[in-house]
Amino acid sequence: MKKKHHKKKVSFTKKWSAKLHLWFGLSVGLIVFIVSLTGTLYVFKDEVQNSLRKEAIYVKNGTPETKPLSINLLREKVSLELNEKYPITSVEIPLDKNKSYRFQYYEKNKKGWNYFQEVLINKQVYVNQYTGEILAVYNEKYDFFNILKYIHWGLLLNSDWGKYVVGIPTVLFIFMLITGIILWWPKNKNARKGRLWFSWENVKTWKRKNYDLHNILGFYASFIALLLSLTGIYFAYPYVKNTFNLALSGSMELPKEKEMKSPDSLMVKNEAIFDLAASQTEKLYAGSSSFRISLNGKNKKGKELKNLPVTIYGQEGRFSERNLLTFDKYSGKLLANKPHHKLNNAEKYANANYDIHTGSYFGLFGKILWFIAGLICTSLPVTGFLIWWGKRKKKGKNI
Repeated sequence: MKKKHHKKKVSFTKKWSAKLHLWFGLSVGLIVFIVSLTGTLYVFKDEVQNSLRKEAIYVKNGTPETKPLSINLLREKVSLELNEKYPITSVEIPLDKNKSYRFQYYEKNKKGWNYFQEVLINKQVYVNQYTGEILAVYNEKYDFFNILKYIHWGLLLNSDWGKYVVGIPTVLFIFMLITGIILWWPKNKNARKGRLWFSWENVKTWKRKNYDLHNILGFYASFIALLLSLTGIYFAYPYVKNTFNLALSGSMELPKEKEMKSPDSLMVKNEAIFDLAASQTEKLYAGSSSFRISLNGKNKKGKELKNLPVTIYGQEGRFSERNLLTFDKYSGKLLANKPHHKLNNAEKYANANYDIHTGSYFGLFGKILWFIAGLICTSLPVTGFLIWWGKRKKKGKNI
């Protein structure tokens, strides 16, 4: 007589985890694939661009003794030569005297329904600050990495609502990661050993190998993937940001910038305002990487600035260590100095979230690790779909 094989009872938690994992995977798998792939390719953007733009980044005749031309004069030279209908937005000035200034044109149309209609202009102009020579002009609007970034953020849709098109699948992906860990987790230590690494000595079918790729690689990448997802929805949803703020600093909102006024504001505007601000910034933060000065008197949302802000970046390629100086926009008088170490925890995290999301916060090692995790995340919708398709075909044969 043949022995009857009794099927093992599946727990309620694992049963529903399997259903949710499948339903969410089939519904948002394609978007997860696209977002994961574009994010992975974007990781080494700085390294690639710095290599390709080496001739534009470095100037040949820069020495500590050489004085650069005034920012106003350089701005005028760029404006005349490029003859754009939009004004120059800002300039980024490196503390390394051998590196060129970088002027930026950036203008948005909020009514544009897609990326190409929304971003009217986004150009980077590298200028030799000692001669005024334009070294290179890069149209960032059509740059490969910039397009990757906007696909990653909102599938090239308007940034105001495109982020939700990506944000909702990202939330579902978080549930997929959690249910995936629940499904992976074995009942005992002996079973766990077989799920930590591949054991393909006697395995010949591609289905089993594909299952192991999804199961084992998914487990190892899941913890970094959770971090990537949480830092991603931090950008998309205000309530996520507020939750982080509350947990880190006890308040749901970041401290608002106080309105500062100076008696000097009544004076006639000093034509050397930008040079004065640059000179003071270099003295106060001599050990920094670079600083950015707003030149059009507007913030990112297009509202007029009441003062002149200067953002200082502590390390090249990172935004987490940021200092802020505020100058009177007429006289150039320093009104406020807000160094990184005086920020509260929520403010520090707000500055660091982008670096954590891209892996740059952890240096080159972090970028490599994030890149590998990104490749695995890209593969998960593919291997997961093949598992489902294989089972579906098997059921079809039995009928």
